Amino acid sequence: MGLFQQPVGIVTPLLSVEGASKEFYSRGKKVLALDSASLSVHEGEFVTIVGPSGCGKSTLLNLIVGLLPLSSGRILFRDRAVNGINPEIGYITQKDNLLPWRTLAQNVEIALEIRGVEKSERREQAEELIERVGLKDFEDHYPHELSGGMRQRANIIRTLIYDPDLILMDEPFGPLDAQTRIVLQEQLLSLWTTTKKTIIFITHDLVEAIALADRVVVMTSRPGRVKRVAGVPIARPRDIYQIHQSQEFRSVYESLWKELKPEVKMAGE
Repeated sequence: MGLFQQPVGIVTPLLSVEGASKEFYSRGKKVLALDSASLSVHEGEFVTIVGPSGCGKSTLLNLIVGLLPLSSGRILFRDRAVNGINPEIGYITQKDNLLPWRTLAQNVEIALEIRGVEKSERREQAEELIERVGLKDFEDHYPHELSGGMRQRANIIRTLIYDPDLILMDEPFGPLDAQTRIVLQEQLLSLWTTTKKTIIFITHDLVEAIALADRVVVMTSRPGRVKRVAGVPIARPRDIYQIHQSQEFRSVYESLWKELKPEVKMAGE
């Protein structure tokens, strides 16, 4: 796949964002947060979105999942218009939002519990995921007994367990230290390789955006527009610890930084 090519051979996208705009009112003034954004995401893709602070990245995810109504444009999920909360879409935020009175295993199980899945079955599924992200033996620990990285791993598998068709991730590794971030990036790629879930992942970190993605979406400063959608022609599986040293990575990084740099500077003015 060339650097700026779209995926080939898939006709109908899982998600279509078509001219999506969102206006807010602040202190009596209209603020345009997102302006005519368009994007198609295909089944099984890992798409990252990068852009300066305040460019509407989180607003876009909130529109996709149905937490916010559109001001104009439309969003289609499996060819159906999004008109409210869509339970087929999972949403992972920076804050883990684990329930403090429930253990790690109980937090991971909660979606299956709500769905009425039998206790032994949901515990079996939870324990399998807990082991896969390196948290075995912490099943009975409460959130306050876990590190930030552990809680975020729990946050991710708590969403995976109920098997959503699309997973939205809003800077899930943002608050973590650099070492923990890269470990979680590796674990996320491992989970994605196995499940082939469709993921849209927001980040401020261009290195992270390229290392994880099939395609990177670069957004402008506010009001946010889709400036560039670039394929990442780096073979999988990827060594997340060494990928930035490859010539392919450097080529993609240099090309995308030329697009992103003026937007970051504009946002800071």
